[in-house]
Amino acid sequence: MSVDVRYRVERIALALMSTSGVVVLIADLLGWLDALAPGGALPKVTLLILSTVTVFLLLEIDRLRKLDVVEAQVTRLDETLRTQVARLDSSFQAQLAKLDIDTVAQQLKQENYLGVIRVHAEFPDVQFNAFVEGATQEVAILQTFIPNLENLQPALEKALVDHGVPVRIMLLYPSSPVAGLRDEALRSVRDPALALDVRARVEMCLAGLAELHRAVGPAGRELLSVRVYNSLPSIAVHKADEHFLVSSFLHRQLAINSAQTEIDGSDTTMGRQVQRELDTLWSIGRDVALSDWRESLRNISW
Repeated sequence: MSVDVRYRVERIALALMSTSGVVVLIADLLGWLDALAPGGALPKVTLLILSTVTVFLLLEIDRLRKLDVVEAQVTRLDETLRTQVARLDSSFQAQLAKLDIDTVAQQLKQENYLGVIRVHAEFPDVQFNAFVEGATQEVAILQTFIPNLENLQPALEKALVDHGVPVRIMLLYPSSPVAGLRDEALRSVRDPALALDVRARVEMCLAGLAELHRAVGPAGRELLSVRVYNSLPSIAVHKADEHFLVSSFLHRQLAINSAQTEIDGSDTTMGRQVQRELDTLWSIGRDVALSDWRESLRNISW
């Protein structure tokens, strides 16, 4: 039965019941009931009215049943909401607890490890590239030369072109006396013919950086700075924002093949020391114009 039909039937039934009650009352007062049906009219009318009420109630059973269904649904919804609220509260409390733990861990890291968070057996190219690609402030590299420049170059290009992050690179001055000393330190056998030519490696890096300089376009070129220094290097540093990878210049071993100390935070004790070394080498360095790096090197004086 449609809603409109049901509604009309209910209204008609109610109207008939109301009209019947009024008619019966008037008929009784005027004595018409006794004239129409002596002695039995009132019970019959009463039965008629009760029957009509029963029919009306029968018509309402489905609707009343739907109300029960709605009540059950509301109850289930209330229980679901209570459960979700309890879960959210538990999750919120857990996150607050985690924040407190992280804060304590950060404080302990700075107090006990001075910013050092781990040590890698060798230079982690993949992880440093991820740091570079996520950098928003600065990328800096301090080396005598960069043996793994080819592995780092795509990430450096992305930082320059896609994110507009300044990149500073410091290399050893190829003609520096230190280059010969580093040659000797890296020599793994007695035969000088097998010695590593540091000067040639620095020049190879400058050539690779010149290719990067051409590839990044005008905007990227403004952000790429290269300097050479004529000084004894203390540490090799790869920095991306607040992340540092620091190694030493050991004998018979490239810096990238040495243990890498990872430091998190330029405001930590180790972070401040490394940043100070970066700034010192940068201040004593000389700019290299990558558009013609050979001529630029010839014009450098100390």
